[in-house]
Amino acid sequence: MSQTNHPVTRYANSWHQRSRYFNSGNAFALTLPAVPSVQFTDERDQAFAESTVTSLIAMDSSDRLDTPFPATTPFALSRYMRIRSGERLSLKFNASVVVVCILKGAGSSRQTDSDSETHWKRGDIMLLPGNQTFEHHATDDTVAWLVTDEPVLAFMGLSIHADDVLAVPEPIYYPAEDLDRELEAVYAHPDAKKFAGFAVVLSHDKLEHTRNIHPTLTLALNSLPPNEAQRPHIHNSMALTLCIDGDDCFSMIDGARKDWQQNAVMVTPPGAVHSHHNDGSKRMRCLIVQDGALYYHGRTMGFSFAEHPVDR
Repeated sequence: MSQTNHPVTRYANSWHQRSRYFNSGNAFALTLPAVPSVQFTDERDQAFAESTVTSLIAMDSSDRLDTPFPATTPFALSRYMRIRSGERLSLKFNASVVVVCILKGAGSSRQTDSDSETHWKRGDIMLLPGNQTFEHHATDDTVAWLVTDEPVLAFMGLSIHADDVLAVPEPIYYPAEDLDRELEAVYAHPDAKKFAGFAVVLSHDKLEHTRNIHPTLTLALNSLPPNEAQRPHIHNSMALTLCIDGDDCFSMIDGARKDWQQNAVMVTPPGAVHSHHNDGSKRMRCLIVQDGALYYHGRTMGFSFAEHPVDR
């Protein structure tokens, strides 16, 4: 019963005063803005510009999503991290996870409360607990891609504390040479042509039973041979696609062509029919973060190949 039609004029107490009621005629008449299918080239250009100082550059679509907090999609916030050679950047997020992919440069990251440290270079990936402070030191001019789950916590009004037990309790490091070796193993697999794609799905010792990197996020290194395309498909999770390698590559997202831009991030909205195409002479490679683990857990991933062709 709608409170609008049947107002309550007398309340027993403040708890009672907070109550609200709707009915099946108006409770579902709620329209949320769609996740925009965008490509963040301006942010990419700023991150790689020589004049850019050591800083974070957010790919923020909160104005399009109508959220009161920064968000690239409802469940993820994507950023570039720029650190000038010889400088340091100390970061701590209200997040349970931080995905880091080094796009340019070299340096090291140190967890300040334990002094554990690793060195990194172009092509390396790290998975960091978001509730810890990390100091990133660049020995060469560095640009990295960061993804966090900050919007999830902001939406629920939650804070992560240093002593919380998380799905990513310790830093995890994926060297570029390991990723290359694993991808070569996919290409060499006798059943590779039957796979949904040429991809290395990243996980770790705490979550290998789920084959994901996090309770809400999945992370995969995807590839395509020259002059091939991935079949049009659909799923209920969004996808953030970082274009790493490939010439003459593009994606079709709900019938719209998106030409790939080196080191730029594309958003594939949830439920969009999409495909990836490599018209070039060398392998395509991209890194894809999805909120897919959340849908896998809910048994609602909804992956399927599209029946209708995709225009080019």
